[in-house]
Amino acid sequence: MTDEMLDHLVGKLDLEGKVRLLTGVTTWRTAADAAIGLREMVFSDGPAGVRGEAWDERRTSCLLPSASALGATWDEALLRRLGGLLAAEAVRRGVDVVLAPTLNLHRTPLGGRHFECFSEDPELTGRTGAALIRGLQEHGVAATAKHFVANDSETDRLSVDVRVSERALREVYLAPFEAAVDAGAWVVMAGYNGVDGTTMTAHPLLAEPLKGEWGFDGVAVSDWAAVRTAEEPARAALDLAMPGPVSPWATDLVRAVRAGRVPESAVDEKVRRILRLARRVGALGDAPRRRPPLPEEGVRRLLRRTVAAGAVLLRNDGVLPLDPGGLGTVAVIGEHAASPRVQGGGSAGVFPSAVVTPLAGIRACLRGRGRVTYTAGPSADAPPEPLDAGRCTDPRSGEPGLLLRCLDAEGRELRAERRLSGRLLEPELAPDTHTVEIRALLRPDTSGAWTFGIGGFGRMTIEVDGHVILDGTHPRGTDDPAIVHVTPPLHTATSWLERGRHVHLVARRELVPGSGRATVLAAAPPRRAPDEALAEAVAAAREADAAIVVVGTTEHDETEGYDRTHLSLGDAQNDLVRTVAAANPRTVVVVNSGGPVELPWRDEAAAVLLAWFPGQEAGAGLADVLFGRHEPGGRLPTTWAATLADAPVTRTRPVDGRLDYAEGLHIGHRAWLRAGTRPAYWFGHGLGYTTWEYGQVDAPARVEPDSSFTVRAEVRNTGTRPGREVVQVYLARADSAVERPARWYAGHAAVHAEPGRSVVAEVVVTPRALRHWSPGDGGWRVEPGTYRLIVGRSAGLVEHETDVRVGRPTEGRNA
Repeated sequence: MTDEMLDHLVGKLDLEGKVRLLTGVTTWRTAADAAIGLREMVFSDGPAGVRGEAWDERRTSCLLPSASALGATWDEALLRRLGGLLAAEAVRRGVDVVLAPTLNLHRTPLGGRHFECFSEDPELTGRTGAALIRGLQEHGVAATAKHFVANDSETDRLSVDVRVSERALREVYLAPFEAAVDAGAWVVMAGYNGVDGTTMTAHPLLAEPLKGEWGFDGVAVSDWAAVRTAEEPARAALDLAMPGPVSPWATDLVRAVRAGRVPESAVDEKVRRILRLARRVGALGDAPRRRPPLPEEGVRRLLRRTVAAGAVLLRNDGVLPLDPGGLGTVAVIGEHAASPRVQGGGSAGVFPSAVVTPLAGIRACLRGRGRVTYTAGPSADAPPEPLDAGRCTDPRSGEPGLLLRCLDAEGRELRAERRLSGRLLEPELAPDTHTVEIRALLRPDTSGAWTFGIGGFGRMTIEVDGHVILDGTHPRGTDDPAIVHVTPPLHTATSWLERGRHVHLVARRELVPGSGRATVLAAAPPRRAPDEALAEAVAAAREADAAIVVVGTTEHDETEGYDRTHLSLGDAQNDLVRTVAAANPRTVVVVNSGGPVELPWRDEAAAVLLAWFPGQEAGAGLADVLFGRHEPGGRLPTTWAATLADAPVTRTRPVDGRLDYAEGLHIGHRAWLRAGTRPAYWFGHGLGYTTWEYGQVDAPARVEPDSSFTVRAEVRNTGTRPGREVVQVYLARADSAVERPARWYAGHAAVHAEPGRSVVAEVVVTPRALRHWSPGDGGWRVEPGTYRLIVGRSAGLVEHETDVRVGRPTEGRNA
């Protein structure tokens, strides 16, 4: 269908019909129009997986490793295959548009949504996101580059006004989105925040550079409920206001057009773009939906391999890989080993059909060969987790799970069903529902003071065997949809339970207009005395041939809607690692976090392995790495500080509504290099199971400013195992006439080699690496002269340096 045919379809609609297409008809669906052959298009959150239109634990999805883990792979081919997997999942769930990838940056280690973003670097983020976009869209499912732009922290995210220099905006924060448009992205999402005084849904940046200079011909959609007024976004280049059916466009836009405050031509252009998107995903006319094939290697195997590909070996004092045949006993220690964090908190969450825990993966690998012991160690200071079907039964049916009831104002039952989780974010409500009630028979496996919690807003109560232990009214104190609808605050109380004696739990939430319907019932057994739990862990470690300690963050540390206030794993987990490492010299620490954390014991453990939030195949992929079936393939996409106080950029909290990006171009490794301080681990750092020697490096002595060039670096595998090396290229420019980072990432190439063999890595450096934005000229420029070309294994480990002369641009040419 040509653009002329799209114009014809737009011409068949009256003003009301056109405006109706610009707002969703539900939370996740756009409007249909049978007269022009347009069906509804279905959107779904991403990028951890494709959830579909409802939060329902009975409708499971494939759960990928977190975006930070994907960024750590430095593997664009793998990301493209994962995009294909997301496309297959989208088609299975009837989804046309996946809200992924997130292209915001790890500007500060305190960013609460690190797990959903790829890296600290605009070039690496752009390459990674582009690969995922291509994998999705080559199968007819739209990708969404989000959140445009400078939406890099969560504090006051609905209203924060980011102040950023024009150069930093262009070279750092817009750069990944430009790469996404170059990759052909069909949708771009405008964030909640403002930039330099204008909210993003009405920002001129949606027109220039997005739709003008870059040539983006897709749909600019709002983040959910980010459109607050009708006219400014309509006059700007926003195309689609989500969700619906309620939005300022649904009520006011027709009147604004008829009054002449918004030109109808602007509405026509928005409709044209929506129809173009519909044509691309098969929602317009008779075009059938493409059915992408599942990965040839199988979904679980691909996800398992991705866990290993993104795992970063931070330290290894010869203990890894563990030899399964030489281990009599392995002690697995830590709560995260049996209950890992496999995804971040917030709107991107999905319900996987099953999760392979680290403990289960290790046991499966050693079954029939070695003995595995497990002890949880001291408990982390975290709120109770939602009840699941493994701990309780539906009191009505006797089957595993919980009973959900909708009650009217008189307490009469309107609707009831069995559910599998106490985390009920979108319970289906009957008409006239006044109260959401959850009932469960809990089977305590421990005697003591259990902690119970209920999440939501309004009046909420918890009863244990008829005794009210919590009764309070909790008003909604935020407009953030992620908090209201996904992670409502949890309110807790305790009750003494006897082991083996079933108790009847009843939690109720009275619904309040505008406060959502999410209701969470959580429970946690009494915590063991820390000294007793620590002593048990130490005893297990001493009796084992090797100890594997798994530590990490909680959903309340890293989640959408909140920035972090610290990077500590807490005293309990830090003490656990230190005492176990002292008890067993072959201690491996596995870190289960979505972003940087402090590792004060990192030199005391024999090995430190970063597993990120590894998705549903967490334990299987982790065991592959621990026991040498696969090499840890990851490299850090973000520089890790030894302590928060060392980090050069940490500010996330606005002052008077403004958040100044005062550091300009210098975030991540650039900021560390400018400060002249040393982090715990540099951007690009990661060890494998072999060693490498760098040999000859060939680079052109002179390059043209508008042409790519190739750096060839010979590397030799000097170890005893096959391996993968990620050869990285950086640039520097001494005595530059313009401000520059001390060193900046320009490209990489991964190579594989057998022991004793040499291989040549070919790193392509694109013209983007040489250009800078000139505010005075309003365009890109390349400064001619000598640049330092640096080849290394990370931003801080240099293996080779040489000079490259950049020629002078042709007169009048905009670089």
